[in-house]
Amino acid sequence: MSAILPPAERLWYKHPIDRVEGTWIAIALIWCLIMFAMMVGWHVWGKQNLSTETYRTTPEMFMAKTQAVVDKYTVRIEKDENATPVVAPPAGSDVYFIARLWSFYPVLELEKGKTYKLHLTSMDYNHGFSLQPANINIQIVPGFEHVVTVTPNQSGTYSVVCNEFCGIGHHTMVGRIYVKAEAGNVQ
Repeated sequence: MSAILPPAERLWYKHPIDRVEGTWIAIALIWCLIMFAMMVGWHVWGKQNLSTETYRTTPEMFMAKTQAVVDKYTVRIEKDENATPVVAPPAGSDVYFIARLWSFYPVLELEKGKTYKLHLTSMDYNHGFSLQPANINIQIVPGFEHVVTVTPNQSGTYSVVCNEFCGIGHHTMVGRIYVKAEAGNVQ
């Protein structure tokens, strides 16, 4: 019999399973159960996934909160095509970050070792929040406010990249987060 031809008997599934075939099915089932248990373990004990809070919001409400933080904590304006404000909120505060066609707003400046509550939302379409090189990925959905508690542990410049295709300008959707060394520490 050839693999190209259909089976000679149409009810092939009623034939008994060969011992070798049954062994491979059992191995595959056991492996699936092990991988499922590992995913749960990675989340609970391995700190592999971010646990986020999510709330319903509207673009207007979130923009008002974001603009209040921008007005209060802006330290300088980035010299880019959008003249994006750089916001340096105090440790422990709520930080708002907006994704919209094809930009992130504002640029954040955080302190190493300090904890912040990062609020994320999209104003228009699904976007991604991929923090590089830290490899943190969150899907940002319009109408929902995602809250993540973050504590930067390395100083430097981090890129925020949209990793959900959002249209023709998707490849230009990049933002920044600066993490500066703690006051008094020189790095």
